[in-house]
Amino acid sequence: MANESDMEEAEKGAAANGAEADAVAARASTPPTAKSKKKKKGAAEIQKELAAIGKSEEERPPVDLKKIYGRVAIVVAVVWAIALIVPGWPAKAVAGVATLLAAGVMFWLDRYVKKTQAVGAILKGADTEEGRKKAIERLDSEFKKGDTHAIIAKAQLQMQEDPRAALATLEGVNLDKELAPIAGQVRAMRAMLHLTLGETAEARALADKLELGKQQEPKTRVMFAAVAGEAWARTGQGQKAVDTLDLFNPDAPEHAEMKAQMWRARAFAYAAVNDTKGISRALKKLADMNPHLLGMFLPPQKKVHPLLEREAKQMVMRLGVVPRKMVRQRM
Repeated sequence: MANESDMEEAEKGAAANGAEADAVAARASTPPTAKSKKKKKGAAEIQKELAAIGKSEEERPPVDLKKIYGRVAIVVAVVWAIALIVPGWPAKAVAGVATLLAAGVMFWLDRYVKKTQAVGAILKGADTEEGRKKAIERLDSEFKKGDTHAIIAKAQLQMQEDPRAALATLEGVNLDKELAPIAGQVRAMRAMLHLTLGETAEARALADKLELGKQQEPKTRVMFAAVAGEAWARTGQGQKAVDTLDLFNPDAPEHAEMKAQMWRARAFAYAAVNDTKGISRALKKLADMNPHLLGMFLPPQKKVHPLLEREAKQMVMRLGVVPRKMVRQRM
């Protein structure tokens, strides 16, 4: 009886050990969940983040023209109702002028929105070198020479391979004749290209004309602050750059598209005031997004603060990364 009992215990123990081994094997063969994976951003995702700088209106949701037309029609109807009640011709004349102005604005808005949508459709297929080449050809052939929307879109495509050509394209825009928002966007794009090329004095001259306080749209305000902050930091206005950039949180969800650009600007600003801890923090944030972003601060990049270049080089060595040629930002 004792032997039979011992045999039963042994069989139970073997079965338990076998079940445990099977469970371990099953766990080992099960792929890790999404939470356990730390997803690294690829070059395409980083390029998409960097493309946020100066992103033009072509990529915004389409305007509901019917709703706008309806509201304008109601306002015009109210104006005419009042004009008909008020005796005398002056009231009718005012109503007539208001109607003509409203019609002119609606005509301009209709053309503006349709042109914006047309440019956006062309840019959607420009994710490769061949796609960008075809998009540039379409912009040159389908839009009139000097069309600002087409010029901005063309520069966005050119800066991927040739920032100097993009800069020349943007310089063809007469800023004095453009609406303030468009002129500001072109200035910011030109300033960023000058910074990329190490031409800090030219960037500073453009950045000083960016009116941060007058920008109603948060995204535009952040973009202007990042460009101006870097320009100021690299031309002797480090504290002004830090104070300006500190107004915006790069890690806020609403600033996700501008995150890389904001931390780049902060890195330059911290270097300008000799804040080594700030530099390290900014570089670590960029490295967490993609270690190759640290190449922005290493040769052959021009006019990078020695302290910033040294910290970036040390971090690259610690990470064991060979910096790649930087992909130009689409603005």
